[in-house]
Parts: sequence; structure tokens; C-alpha cells
Amino acid sequence: MDQQELQGLVEKISDDFFEKPFLHKASFNSRLRSTGGRYLLGTHNIEINKKYLEQLGEEELIGIIKHELCHYHLHLEGRGYQHKDQEFKILLKKVGAPRFCNQLPEKKSKRTVRKILVYQCTNCQLTYQRRRSINTSRYVCGKCRGKLLKVKEMEL
Repeated sequence: MDQQELQGLVEKISDDFFEKPFLHKASFNSRLRSTGGRYLLGTHNIEINKKYLEQLGEEELIGIIKHELCHYHLHLEGRGYQHKDQEFKILLKKVGAPRFCNQLPEKKSKRTVRKILVYQCTNCQLTYQRRRSINTSRYVCGKCRGKLLKVKEMEL
């Protein structure tokens, strides 16, 4: 799907579910990372994360578009368009839009992989386990002030 097809889809969904025209620009934004889409208050444009279409399919994309159109139409009408507003929640239910989009599969796998770094003192042999790396030229052993060496890196 390219930008023109997305624009046509957004206009069609706006006409079918909201019975109002979408008069602004809809586009894919590859820089979006933690959200499926966003409605821009200043320009009234809608940006969509293309990864949701690629990984979760067109049905998920349609849900994201409906959600952003709820923000769009309520904002233009001067009504409550924020997630916390009752009017927004009612319109979401009316058009069958999700309140939040599903998480991308690639995000889930990255969060579950944890690494543990193991450092050891050269004097007293005390070991330290850390999730973040330590600058061994700056930090020393807390027990004897000996030099620290990175021993191993484990994944959980």
C-alpha cells in the first residue's frame, strides 16, 4: 500500500463510518515507533505507522485509522477528542475502533531478552552482576578498590 491508497482508504472509512469527509492528508510515517498512528492538532493530518500494516495486517490498520479519525472529527467539531474524554470513548464504541492498538510482535521479543554483565575484581575476586555496562577505567571495586574486569555477558 502506498500513500495514495492510504489516503483513499482513510477518506472511504471517514465517509462510511463517520458520514463526514476527511479533508486533510493521511500519510505513512516510518519514524513512529511506539504507536500505530497519530493525529496532528496543528495541521489536522493523520500519520500511520506502516509496520502495523506489514506485521499485523489490514484489519489492524483499519482500526488504527478509525481511532485517529475519532480524534480528527471530534477536534474539528470542538468536542472532547482526548483519550480521557467521554465523547471520545463513546465515538470509539460507536464506530468499532480500538482504544489502544496491539503491540507489534517484534517489540515483544526485544523486551523479553535481558542481558547480565558480570565483572570481577582482580584483587579480592568479588563479582558484580549488572544490567548496564560499567566504565572499568573509572570505577573500582567497592570492597578493596581493586581494578574491575568484565568476565562474561549472559542472556536471560
